[in-house]
Amino acid sequence: MEFRNDCAKINEMTARVRMAENGAQLVSRLEGRQSLRDIEPNIFPVDGGPGQGDVVEFHGLEGTGKTETLYHLITRCIMTVQSGGLEVAVVFVDTDYHFDMLRLVSVLEGRLAEGSKEGDGSENESEERVRSCLCRLSVVHCNSSVQLLLTLQYLENTFSSQPSLGLLIIDSISSFYWVDRFNGGESTVCQEANLRKCAELLNRLRRNYGIVIFATTHAIMRNYGSDPGVSEVPGSSSSSSSRRWRSADSATDFDKPYLCKAWQRIVTHRMLFTKSHVSKDHKQVFSTACTSIMTKGVKRCSFHVMEDGIKFVCDK
Repeated sequence: MEFRNDCAKINEMTARVRMAENGAQLVSRLEGRQSLRDIEPNIFPVDGGPGQGDVVEFHGLEGTGKTETLYHLITRCIMTVQSGGLEVAVVFVDTDYHFDMLRLVSVLEGRLAEGSKEGDGSENESEERVRSCLCRLSVVHCNSSVQLLLTLQYLENTFSSQPSLGLLIIDSISSFYWVDRFNGGESTVCQEANLRKCAELLNRLRRNYGIVIFATTHAIMRNYGSDPGVSEVPGSSSSSSSRRWRSADSATDFDKPYLCKAWQRIVTHRMLFTKSHVSKDHKQVFSTACTSIMTKGVKRCSFHVMEDGIKFVCDK
């Protein structure tokens, strides 16, 4: 009963949030936001990087490099153009409570050091550069799907008034899947109510403000095959939405989408993460396979996780 009351409150709140476009929202939409299409050519297909309004799903088991890849992409965004970055502000919504600021700073320091000459600048200057980059990052924590929905509603004003904000990251959007299934009882509608509202709101954010969205999802089934392949994403071969995707292999339990259809419909890119072999120099190799509704084929790459971030070992 309590869960049903929450659903009713959320419906009422969502209805009240729909407001007329104000001047700031109009300017934000018309000016547009900086493109992220070239954020990382090693990961995304040629001419198939995330454009304004695109949604990228990072899917894989825990420990397959999803969050490390997010740190790499965040660093690329918040660094200045002069340092090789995009100078784009980022909002990171942490639902797993796994966000590690110290780890991000290590990656950021490594990237900044690559772009500067050896011995260039004092220690104080280096710290100031790091602080300057971190000013473009906002971190929010959520501990329930209701709180995630309320957070996204609050962020709508932020996105409408700050054109410099170009990327929204949710790590992970599947965190509350099992809790919501339990609380929703036997009704699929109630089980998916909160996530469906979140997906609908995210769809509005991406359409109205050109926000790029990155979201991780946990693989709830292990892959027992030799190669997880790339699924027809989103949805299995029987799903009408799956026909939007061009993929190489059939879906497996490992990579089959399981979140609500409202979420699956807005995903434009899907990246599958796996832990591969150990290289000859005893480094763990992680692999990604990216499919997009805009491009043919699959973009595959592999990388190591090093102290100063991920290092790509191939570019196919």
